[in-house]
Amino acid sequence: MQRLFAAAMLCAWMALPATAQTRWPNGARAAVVLTYDDALDSQLDHAIPALDAAGMKGSFFLANVKEADVDRWRAAAMDGHELANHTIFHPCTHDVYPADPRYVSEAYTITSMLREIAQQNVLLRALDGKDRHGFATPCGQSLAGGKDYLEDLRKAGTVTYVRGVVDTPADARADVAKADPMHVPARGFGEGATAAKMIAYAREAEQGGGWAVFLFHGVGGDYQAVPDAEHRAFIAWLAQHRRELWVTTLQGALDWAKAHP
Repeated sequence: MQRLFAAAMLCAWMALPATAQTRWPNGARAAVVLTYDDALDSQLDHAIPALDAAGMKGSFFLANVKEADVDRWRAAAMDGHELANHTIFHPCTHDVYPADPRYVSEAYTITSMLREIAQQNVLLRALDGKDRHGFATPCGQSLAGGKDYLEDLRKAGTVTYVRGVVDTPADARADVAKADPMHVPARGFGEGATAAKMIAYAREAEQGGGWAVFLFHGVGGDYQAVPDAEHRAFIAWLAQHRRELWVTTLQGALDWAKAHP
């Protein structure tokens, strides 16, 4: 009997959600951050309207901004979405995809890469009026001429954080206040992604008490595109779980965690 009781208590303990590592607003169990890369038209056409309809804000990492889209990105910033840095020309290593040889990361030095990031901040400030911006590494790489530039970027103080890319669960149990802002992980969702998979990832964070940072490219169009219907279904699910999950921008999550250690 005692063994059965002990086993039952162990099972009950394992079923309980982990104690939250970060005290999120209004008793939320975790934070959910929705990030979008590359300043794509489908984000303006599909992602932002879906977020706005649900009263949620996302983080948009801009690179290769089209002149025709400037007013729309400025409007997104005025509506509370975060605009962040993704370089001007999105330099990745030459083996990732065909690119102008001037804008592959092998053609850069650390100095020229940091200069480009700083120059992109000028555009962002012209769009949103803010003097603080986060950054996401192009293709999840932080290389210039084959050398890692993150520590030089940290020293320069040009950006407030750096978001990367990971394939494993991202900080579901993290104490975000203690996280290194120069190494923020995110999980990518693209072609074939379903609302069920996105919900499962958000649930991981809810159980762990940390955060889940999502990475999208196209939404219902462009490339690496998550289906628009699945993205909308996920947004609708998040709206139904506002008490448990705080949906915010990446800068918002980091600022909150720092102010509430």
